[in-house]
Amino acid sequence: MLSRTRSTKLALIFILLCFSGCSSKQAPLKVYTLNTPMVTQTSSSKFKYKTIKVMYPQSLKEKISQKMRYSYSNAEQGVYQNSQWSNNIGKLLEGTFIQALDGSKLFKAVLPYASTAQEDYRLESNIFAFSHQVRGEQSHALVSMQFSLINTDMGKLIKTKRFSYKVATKTMDAKGYVEATNEAVGRLTKDLLRWLQF
Repeated sequence: MLSRTRSTKLALIFILLCFSGCSSKQAPLKVYTLNTPMVTQTSSSKFKYKTIKVMYPQSLKEKISQKMRYSYSNAEQGVYQNSQWSNNIGKLLEGTFIQALDGSKLFKAVLPYASTAQEDYRLESNIFAFSHQVRGEQSHALVSMQFSLINTDMGKLIKTKRFSYKVATKTMDAKGYVEATNEAVGRLTKDLLRWLQF
């Protein structure tokens, strides 16, 4: 009788352990991407017979990866464990700018940085900020990038400009961060096209 009670207790403990193991499983990984904004096609452009190569963005602070970064202070930073970008953020940004430039028809052809074709112009960029900033009840997506337009025939810097955006998030989670980031990147892309045109 005693052994039966002991075995029943052991069985119950085993079942409880199984249930607790199931409930402690990590949430499934959510994958997000950047949306390419709709752009207007240019009717006339001083670059319409020229080609441009969009270089892979460089980062001056954090390593470029698929990880989504957040910060609660200038010293305290982290990455989302159950959410990430669909690709390396440098690749996503490069793809977004290529698609937008191609759709705008500012240039005869838009080339990726890996292309072996010779280009007339090169667009280089540096990422200064690309993260979710939370300060108390305030939550924002930060996007800050600097672009340089280079004439490759002469090896001359034509112009350079830094674009910075701080967009409030509707929610303080990864989903809210992604929505605000897409808004910021959309504004950045349109401002970049205007800057290149003039």
